Amino acid sequence: MPGYDCDVLVVGGGRTGVTLALFLASAGVSTLVAEREAAIYPLPRAAHIDHEVVRILQNVGVAEEVMASSKTGGRYEFLTADRQVLLSFDWTEPGASGWPFSNMIHQPSLEAALRMRLAGQAKAQLQTQSTFIALRCDEEGVEASFETPDGPRIIRARYLVGADGARSPVREAAGIEIDDLGFDEQWLVVDTIVLDASRLPDRNLQICDPARPTTCVLMGNGRHRWEFMMKEGEQSDAVLQDSFIAELLRPWDVDGAVSIERKAVYRFNARLAKQWRSGRVLLAGDAAHQMPPFAGQGMCSGLRDAANLWWKLADVIDGVVSADALDAYQAEREPNVRGIIEMAIFMGQTVCVADPEQAAARDAAMLADRAAGKSPDGATSYPPISAGRILPGSEGAGSYFPQPWSRGDQPTRLDEVTGPGAILLSRVAMVGSGQGGLRIMLTSDPALAFCQAELEGWLDRHGAKAVLVRPDHYVFGTGTGEQLLHAWASA
Repeated sequence: MPGYDCDVLVVGGGRTGVTLALFLASAGVSTLVAEREAAIYPLPRAAHIDHEVVRILQNVGVAEEVMASSKTGGRYEFLTADRQVLLSFDWTEPGASGWPFSNMIHQPSLEAALRMRLAGQAKAQLQTQSTFIALRCDEEGVEASFETPDGPRIIRARYLVGADGARSPVREAAGIEIDDLGFDEQWLVVDTIVLDASRLPDRNLQICDPARPTTCVLMGNGRHRWEFMMKEGEQSDAVLQDSFIAELLRPWDVDGAVSIERKAVYRFNARLAKQWRSGRVLLAGDAAHQMPPFAGQGMCSGLRDAANLWWKLADVIDGVVSADALDAYQAEREPNVRGIIEMAIFMGQTVCVADPEQAAARDAAMLADRAAGKSPDGATSYPPISAGRILPGSEGAGSYFPQPWSRGDQPTRLDEVTGPGAILLSRVAMVGSGQGGLRIMLTSDPALAFCQAELEGWLDRHGAKAVLVRPDHYVFGTGTGEQLLHAWASA
């Protein structure tokens, strides 16, 4: 590969960057991940992933390990100061991926699993202690300069992905502006190690108490978290004092049941990059979007970015499609992210009411809606793909395709049978063959016997003989197999 150090340079070795690199390496795309820090941050930050993200982790080979240190999320409730239910989200059933709908995680364990997997990839490497300085683009590639312990280094790649966090030096260097969506609250976060789980709540809670809005959530790997909204005039140095935190935890009666592992002050924001692609530079994860944590979708959104972007980059690098295909990335992902941010802001605005009169009016209105069956709760859902690489007007196009399981001690999952990449599932034999990595399977294939009824039931509900599912498990379109082959080749 004359003139290039790698096909794709990923700046940022967190969960989004490493997941993207794993996908790219599995597709034969040479990838280098440049990370500023020497090691994984050892304390918890993100707390939640949903079923769809566990499926993404399954696809890169770390789901079982991550789930071993996780805890099922169960129910998520918003309560008044006197513990009446304002909102209740039911996360107890499995999601369409077959994995538990809600999962409380230990982020350092998740990142360690991803990095260990990356270390075994021939087509990917991780370079730590590499601080991004600047970039320069030309018609054929992008060059990024770094400061390293061995001195300055320049890396040349076909494409660069900035997965380097909310402050994103890559975003700044690319001249990409960001939209502030109008949410800015300062909160104290207290992470604890659990010593006696029997004394802790068994579900995730938002306490909508105007005296002190509070979050209380389960975590993975024997942890529990509280978050307390800071009042006007409170300073970080004061609220981080052990005596101040002890007073905040006193109503929870957890003295001796937990020990404090971390305490930090965070600003919860809602922001979106105006462009997710500028020529050969793309953004993913927090570099492209930040959201309040109330919907538990920050990490999820970054990993969805990786799942959406990797195969587009691979197709462009392999010459299957033109570089213009990368424009579909933002068109497909931004509406979903905006929907999540809107939900997170709604949840945050429900919680972050410090005025007693406003809180009383909120409680009265929401309790009345709940009694009338008009409460906006239940199982959360977000916008499907409505533009980009889908077949317009096709039944089910842009929706999320389920992953049936065979249950038992050693379950078989659909993706493990179909493999990576796009798959065309047809109930009837067809003329033509897959191209560009597209695979074709009949629903009657013996390997799919464990889920034939579910797959054909899905086709029945959508009035189709075949479905083409993209590599990120979103539906390209439905129809006959021949129609879908033609449409996919020209999309």
